[in-house]
Amino acid sequence: MRVRLRLTPKASANRISGIRLDKEGECVLKAQVTSVPEGGKANAALIRMLAKEWNLAKSRIEIIQGTTDRNKTLLVAGNPQDVLNQLHDWAAKNL
Repeated sequence: MRVRLRLTPKASANRISGIRLDKEGECVLKAQVTSVPEGGKANAALIRMLAKEWNLAKSRIEIIQGTTDRNKTLLVAGNPQDVLNQLHDWAAKNL
């Protein structure tokens, strides 16, 4: 399953701060991490945070587009329906 995300590095806290519409009108998850973007540190922090929030193994989350950009596309490995259900349950409790 693919998840689109907008990441803000060097934030005051690690958090998922909601959902917004991008300029194409698509839903994008907003996330913030305290790590700096140099050397992939912000990306690594993002994956750690999402794995913990979504109760998934870090190895199941991969950045497939936008590794050096704030706008990212993630691939969450697993059965698409199971992943969708798990993320839907998480969103209902946290967003």
